[in-house]
Amino acid sequence: MNVPRLVIAAPSSGSGKTTVATGLMAAFAGRGLAVSAHKAGPDYIDPGYHTLATGRPGRNLDAYMCGPELVAPLFAHGARGCDLAVVEGVMGLYDGASGRGELASTAQVAKLLRAPVVLVVDASSQSRSVAALVHGFASWDPQVRIGGVILNKVGSQRHEVLLREALDESGVPVLGVLRRAEQVAVPSRHLGLVPVAERRGDAVGAVAAMADRVRAGCDLDAVMALARSAPEVPGEVWDAVGAVGAPGGAVPLPAPSGNRVAVASGAAFTFSYAEHTELLAAAGAEVVPFDPLRDEALPEGTRGLVIGGGFPEVYASELSANAALRKAVVELVESGAPVAAECAGLLYLARSLDGLPMCGVLGAEGRMSERLTLGYREAVAVSDSVLAAPGTRVRGHEFHRTVLEPGAGAEPAWGLHQPERRVEGFVQQGVHASYLHTHWASAPGMARRFVERCKG
Repeated sequence: MNVPRLVIAAPSSGSGKTTVATGLMAAFAGRGLAVSAHKAGPDYIDPGYHTLATGRPGRNLDAYMCGPELVAPLFAHGARGCDLAVVEGVMGLYDGASGRGELASTAQVAKLLRAPVVLVVDASSQSRSVAALVHGFASWDPQVRIGGVILNKVGSQRHEVLLREALDESGVPVLGVLRRAEQVAVPSRHLGLVPVAERRGDAVGAVAAMADRVRAGCDLDAVMALARSAPEVPGEVWDAVGAVGAPGGAVPLPAPSGNRVAVASGAAFTFSYAEHTELLAAAGAEVVPFDPLRDEALPEGTRGLVIGGGFPEVYASELSANAALRKAVVELVESGAPVAAECAGLLYLARSLDGLPMCGVLGAEGRMSERLTLGYREAVAVSDSVLAAPGTRVRGHEFHRTVLEPGAGAEPAWGLHQPERRVEGFVQQGVHASYLHTHWASAPGMARRFVERCKG
């Protein structure tokens, strides 16, 4: 397949990638184009803003968790039928998984997609030196094609002239200039930006402001021309039905009665990859979202429960106050139904969080911590569970400022192999609960196994 595409990268974090990428998505969507939004790496929060900008699911491209071989197929799946695809990078252009070279870097994603790169440069404290910086990034890896630069935080007209004169010598065109006085404020918290679900009205205004800023400062026609210069996307298009091994590989399996899977959503549980629900549906589940902050009961007929990540610590009092739903979750667990919980879901199933009662399914107490736990992990399933047989190997990601004590049950979920060896998580009855975020596209058998357990 061939779709015009760009990767938005930067020399370092904090240069303005999210503003530029989201602004471009919204600006082109405002022209009536179907825009596919993607984020390099495991980040859950930026794709929420991308979804708001495009009206389509924001998707992640993670070469560590899914493997380099799935990056182009997953991209093609998300971008199918679109007029333009925009990929927001992660960290600096060449920064990847610690100690693993280019693995999971924005540069690797750009190469796997054969996509041109737009470099967003914070020009606030430089003039002619910007040319040396851009030259260095453009020449570091000949397989990475930097097709243009967008200068961010430019102080004045005179500053812009100096920067453009310097870059004339680099051979890399300037596609846009964003002034320092026009920064768009998007609030942050202990794990990054505040998710869209928590501030939807303000988030709509922020995305609109990003689009206005990009329209005013960027040559959108030149940006689109660069996107159209990308060659055909290599590889096949990923398909959820084929991934779970459905007969024929063309249509989702029918969802028989008894295969209803409730998926936690709402402001407290915003961390989820779009492919997870697609895989559950392809495996034969009827996926029904519910909001633990508002709903006092699980969806009628629930036979399986998925509780992803998010910010339960922010909503601990509201989650605790919803005693009716907590009781319903306990009853579902006691029935032996399969339950998959990641990070926020793990804390919700614990006895308490910051002293407030949670579901009490797990014999553990959760609390906020000053320490950020962040990084990729290699893991192996330790216990037989609704997600994996013992010995199943996966790659995942941890991202939290909470601590659970104890951190593992009598039957742990995973054995982790980096940065230190330890066991983690809980397997009991039909529950699999862990801090580890996984991407089921890399292990579709987990979705299939989970749905099979729903059938009882």
